[in-house]
Amino acid sequence: MNRKIVLDEEDIPKSWYNILSDLPEPLPPPLHPATKEPISPDDLAPLFPRELIMQEVSQERWIRIPEEVRDVYKTYRPTPLIRATRLEEYLKTPARIYYKYEGVSPPGSHKPNTAIPQAFYNMKEGVERLTTETGAGQWGSALCYATALFGMKCTVYMVRVSYNQKPYRRILMETWGGEVIPSPSNRTESGKKVLEADPDSPGSLGIAISEAVEDAAKNEDTKYSLGSVLNHVLLHQTVIGLEAMKQMEIAEDEPDIVVGCVGGGSNFAGLAYPFIGLGKDVKAIAVEPVACPTLTAGRYEYDFGDNAGLTPLLKMYTLGHDFVPPPIHAGGLRYHGDAPSLCLLYKHGLIEARAVKQVPTFDAGMIFARTEGIVPAPESNHAIRVVIDEALKAKENKEEKVILFNLSGHGYFDLAAYDDYLNDRLADT
Repeated sequence: MNRKIVLDEEDIPKSWYNILSDLPEPLPPPLHPATKEPISPDDLAPLFPRELIMQEVSQERWIRIPEEVRDVYKTYRPTPLIRATRLEEYLKTPARIYYKYEGVSPPGSHKPNTAIPQAFYNMKEGVERLTTETGAGQWGSALCYATALFGMKCTVYMVRVSYNQKPYRRILMETWGGEVIPSPSNRTESGKKVLEADPDSPGSLGIAISEAVEDAAKNEDTKYSLGSVLNHVLLHQTVIGLEAMKQMEIAEDEPDIVVGCVGGGSNFAGLAYPFIGLGKDVKAIAVEPVACPTLTAGRYEYDFGDNAGLTPLLKMYTLGHDFVPPPIHAGGLRYHGDAPSLCLLYKHGLIEARAVKQVPTFDAGMIFARTEGIVPAPESNHAIRVVIDEALKAKENKEEKVILFNLSGHGYFDLAAYDDYLNDRLADT
């Protein structure tokens, strides 16, 4: 048995998989924030390049990956599929556990899978600068990495609590030439409004999105880039699942359970969508924090993707666009909504959702670090918590379940969170 399954560069997918072609019903259209009417591609032109707008609305099952993008992917893709044998032994479970390790990318997470094509398509249209938001900094660092490769500038509005918690993520972004601004800030009208109401606001992804969108809309040489939620973002991430399907075939195994953490939905969708949409019989579990329980406690309705109401309205499970989550360490999961495609799958019962508390996720991450050796990102710890729970359930039921999960990033820039855990300063919110 090979513990690690590594593909050749030629095995990097040549097309992304678009689940919109296989949804149980058409996705409800985004609505214009002012008119509340369905938006047209032209309405999105101030924010996104035309190729990404076309991908956002495309119903084609397969969308070709440009060779220039595949060439950059070769820096770190294909990523390894690893059998977690030491974790299995520790748990004494008959379950077989596999993880797709996306932490081998230069920024240390799955986020470059979409940052690279987004930067590429913007560069092709002559865009000079991209703005974006980031929570824990994984997305912001990925976009700064991608814009550096294509000779562009990048401005990142980083959620203030994460800006303070994770200085090395900020330094990484600045190393790649990025400008990093703690959000809410006095640089935008939406940021000023939040600070007037609460000068000590910890910030949220919704607030940071408002600032980034406002910045992009006011500058002709600038477009906006988003790291999750939208269709084209989840589309780009399907390289994860498409590679994993090949690797599971080489392992001569089939997953019964596929697990990923969920903030906006990009890393869960990247792994799970090819299995769900291409007819594999799997139980797909989306794991979110109890502190921001969008799927498990939100309402399925139209809502803004940002705090100030500048973005189109999306039909999704939401806690309300003005919801500011508690300052948990999994900054990438502190989002009030979720990807509309993921929400539709949840509505139809095609995926499950679970909410977990912060301390048990770090319990799980610590077990993983001490058995498999990799220190996971706090976001990934949520998936690992449910993987361990499912493996123990298989043990109790004497079932040889096969569990596959997305280890979406490493936690080496998140050691302050582990320091809090090790010194009993970590709270369940």
